[in-house]
Amino acid sequence: MPRAEVRTVEVGEVRLRTSVRGSGRPLLLVTGLGASLELAEPFERELAARGRQVISFDAPGIGGSTPYRSPRRMPGLVRTVTGMLDALGYDEVDVFGVSLGGVVAQQLARQAQHRVRGLVLAATAPGLGGMPGAPSALLALTTPRRYRDPEHYLQVAGRIYGGMARTDPHRLLHTVIGRVRPPSLAGYAGQLYAITGWTSLPWLHTLRQPTLVIAGDDDPIIPLINGRILAWRIPNASLHVVQGGGHLFILERPADMAELVTSFLDGEPAPVTVGAGATTWTDHPLGGNPAPR
Repeated sequence: MPRAEVRTVEVGEVRLRTSVRGSGRPLLLVTGLGASLELAEPFERELAARGRQVISFDAPGIGGSTPYRSPRRMPGLVRTVTGMLDALGYDEVDVFGVSLGGVVAQQLARQAQHRVRGLVLAATAPGLGGMPGAPSALLALTTPRRYRDPEHYLQVAGRIYGGMARTDPHRLLHTVIGRVRPPSLAGYAGQLYAITGWTSLPWLHTLRQPTLVIAGDDDPIIPLINGRILAWRIPNASLHVVQGGGHLFILERPADMAELVTSFLDGEPAPVTVGAGATTWTDHPLGGNPAPR
């Protein structure tokens, strides 16, 4: 498997820990709240094995990156991301954003539209105006304790993440979660600040990138309806529902998800399409029969 080249780049007032793995068409991977580079490694390796050069980074104050001196809203965070792409020498990339990273990806696709070739939004939402997650899951997300305390993670994993975390939380803990660098409190709070009050609903219809929306049907943080809203509002978008998938479906099924993503970005046709205005819906379970709704 291709090894990652990890290095630190300076972007304005922050130093970002970055990773570049593999060769081929560049794909920027943006992970979720409090997650360091280590979280998505299994998924990155699968993408790299399928001919992608995967670029990822620790957000300011997360993992090995330094925090902002004062927190930024989402447009400011995206300016940091574009500065990082400049520092690494990338003019145009495909973008995969998961959870909070999907919010960053939406903002990036709007704010620097010429730099985003294709867009994949996983386990994410349009912000205000979307359907909030389960109150107990959202309450647990107000603290990064799950990254620091394995026992606490085991207590809350099913309630927060759904999917495999309900039935086998130990597997995700030992293979992925336990390897994540805990975020700083400043970095974690800064990410929460960046998303507070944010919404993409007024401008989703202006996005022109081919877009794949992936959503799990057992995600307590981001209910499935949010994926439907995104695919409805974004022109030239498709929706793929992961049956039984929780919030961490890219970690539950990294090979399947990498195959889905690379097939989409390579322009391979979806198995089933059902027209819905300007949006194409491809709603079917992995490894199962197509089931458009």
